[in-house]
Amino acid sequence: MQERGPAHAERRDEPARYDAVAAQERWQAYWEEHQTFKAADDGSKERRYVLDMFPYPSGDLHMGHAEAFAMGDVVARYQRLRGYDVLHPIGWDSFGLPAENAAIQRNENPAKWTYANIETQATSFKRYGLSLDWSRRLHTSDPSYYKWTQWLFLKFRERGLAYRKASWVNWCPKDQTVLANEQVVNGLCERCGTQVTKRELTQWFFKVTEYADRLLDDMEQLEGGWPERVLTMQRNWIGRSAGAYVDFGVEGRSEPITVFTTRPDTLYGATFMVIAPDGRLAPQIVTDDHRAEFEAYLERTKQETEIERQSADREKTGVFLGVYATNPINGEQVPVYAADYVLAEYGTGAVMSVPAHDQRDLDFARKFGLRVRMVVDTGEPDPAESGVATTGDGRYVNSPVLEGISDKVAGIGKTIEELEAQGVGRGAITFRLRDWLLSRQRFWGAPIPIIHCEQCGEVPVPEDQLPVELPYLTGTDLNPKGTSPLAAATDWVNVECPQCGGPGKRDTDTMDTFVDSSWYFFRYCSPEDDQRPFDPEAVARWMPVAQYVGGVEHAILHLLYMRFFTKVLYDMGVIGFTEPMKRLLNQGQVINQGRSMSKSLGNGVDLGAQIDEFGVDAVRLTVVFASPPEEDVDWADVSPGGSLRFLQRAYRLTTDVTSDLGVDVTTGDRSLRSTIHKLAADITDCIEGQRFNVAIARIMEMVNATRKAIDGEIGGSDPAVREAAEMITRTLSLFAPYVTEEMWEQLGHQPSVADAGWPEVDPALLVTEQVTCVVQIKGKVRARLEVSPEISEDELRELVLADENVQRSLDGRSIAKIIVRAPKLVSIVPA
Repeated sequence: MQERGPAHAERRDEPARYDAVAAQERWQAYWEEHQTFKAADDGSKERRYVLDMFPYPSGDLHMGHAEAFAMGDVVARYQRLRGYDVLHPIGWDSFGLPAENAAIQRNENPAKWTYANIETQATSFKRYGLSLDWSRRLHTSDPSYYKWTQWLFLKFRERGLAYRKASWVNWCPKDQTVLANEQVVNGLCERCGTQVTKRELTQWFFKVTEYADRLLDDMEQLEGGWPERVLTMQRNWIGRSAGAYVDFGVEGRSEPITVFTTRPDTLYGATFMVIAPDGRLAPQIVTDDHRAEFEAYLERTKQETEIERQSADREKTGVFLGVYATNPINGEQVPVYAADYVLAEYGTGAVMSVPAHDQRDLDFARKFGLRVRMVVDTGEPDPAESGVATTGDGRYVNSPVLEGISDKVAGIGKTIEELEAQGVGRGAITFRLRDWLLSRQRFWGAPIPIIHCEQCGEVPVPEDQLPVELPYLTGTDLNPKGTSPLAAATDWVNVECPQCGGPGKRDTDTMDTFVDSSWYFFRYCSPEDDQRPFDPEAVARWMPVAQYVGGVEHAILHLLYMRFFTKVLYDMGVIGFTEPMKRLLNQGQVINQGRSMSKSLGNGVDLGAQIDEFGVDAVRLTVVFASPPEEDVDWADVSPGGSLRFLQRAYRLTTDVTSDLGVDVTTGDRSLRSTIHKLAADITDCIEGQRFNVAIARIMEMVNATRKAIDGEIGGSDPAVREAAEMITRTLSLFAPYVTEEMWEQLGHQPSVADAGWPEVDPALLVTEQVTCVVQIKGKVRARLEVSPEISEDELRELVLADENVQRSLDGRSIAKIIVRAPKLVSIVPA
């Protein structure tokens, strides 16, 4: 470390100031040279793993990154100061569609765009003062990483968890490519704006549904550590439902139509059936007389998104398929329709429609003139007349098997007994959760390590041939052609079958990037291991992750898939826990003028420009102080300039400390020490409770109290002032790392403040030994007494009446009334 030279000298007639730019350059170099934030991993300290969600390398860092990574850094720095060995790694989720689009536009390979952006972001992360362990850096697009993504795929397949099946997908007819749901905006392709349709393709899936019960039940482990709203979102997505499968026979067909319902007790009210037009059943059962009308309807359905189809406000549409099914509970013949509000992928793709007690079914029945039969009397008007479905509990009517029953649970149980006795149904548990479609007809992703052979079928690539590396394609070679761009790379596609030696073809799909991000946190524990995806012993040392930080937009899919991966790895016997993240912190968005930032709105705020103007410390302090972590920050309402002024005030405190390093602080002013220790204790509670903005407010109180002491009778030489300045420096370092390094050095300490330890609070100073009791006589203050905070009302009354000032003020008059509010107030009214 260089000596403090003339650049740090201050003129006597000017207040001391720190140079934000110089401090940033100086301490970045120091941290890098000394590897200050590298995890020791030597067993000398208890470990804590703090992890930020994987960044994607799409350009430089933006204001959203500024908030998210500042929050994670607060936790990592705090745990380090508490004495833990902290693992706080960084890497990039570097496969994905944006890089592929950029490569097509620039006529280059996606790797060039990707790795250039990674270097840009890496430089910005270092500038932002994050306490990252750069020695564990990884990128999912490196062959050394996706080799193990492919290995895991093969292991999942060995366990029956990876399989292929035909599935309807979003299809862009112009770009000739499959789109993920998030790439469809208002029914249009986000790439070219073309109307998206549906196409059936054979795709790879992970069998997430096999873990549905465990994904739901294991959330008990996360209670108190994860936000309740995230747990609720996951529970709803998994959607466990108890009910029954019911078989409806179809004329001229040997197999029945099976539906799942959570309300089998309303079966007497099922007056028609609705099935998904894009499922497998509808084309099989439609009669020739109705086929043309059905096929035209199917084509219209393919133009619609799932969101549009599920909209409750949308007018119901459908076509009669020309067939009738038999209601098994009463033998009635009910017409069968295809309607777009039923989705093929949910349940069995067929619904028994009970229009009296389901509004969607009632709207459909009224549109097509179908029967409406009430079977639960809730006391509300008959839906057949009111047009409003009733969904509450009540007395069963028009239901012979349920006569005399009014309890829903009993009604459901009785109906299931009847269905099972007749062999036309059975009780069951189902889930809203669907298997994970992981195929992508993309180039820039991890190739699926399967070879297709006419003789042997699907053959896994031998492990010693992993990774299956991407060929080098650029520009127009990446254009979609109806299949993956990899299909055109014939030299890469055509290979020998590893099993029989005959001609084979590589699978040309690549994996969804959610696969890459479902296990990266394991790899951070041993990123250089070239023999396995991770070292189980290293994982056992560091995991589960103590704190995970990221946006709530990933509350469902990413978090669900990483939990699924963890449970599979547990079943494989390579890890010893079933939930990967103990605590989850979601940060809000950084918005501007009440709206999300965007170029089209003209309300973007450039992070680099803000840092250039105010410095990293001020920007970090601003985004954390602006609101609780989970709430949005409106940049129009905050003041990085105000944050900078506060930081300068904090810095000046350290230049005014004149007591020697190592002085006995217990000899300092007790009042100031008590104030500072109480605030320090409160700051600790705030950090533990993730109320970071309140912690900053308490630090500001510390600065004000210390400045008042310096400018007052105590002065900068009092040991309590040094103690206060040191506590301020250490607590503020969580939020403003550069200025606090300067402050710590100004106080005479060796760098770095990151190693200074968290302030220890003296319990004796937290006890309020005396409080001031105000004594009023006829509303005027006549005395102030220092009393114990535990004093009783009787004791306080006696003490006040014995006080000389009180006796003098009463001047012998008797007392008409005395009000005692121990320990702070006594009010006396003389006679």
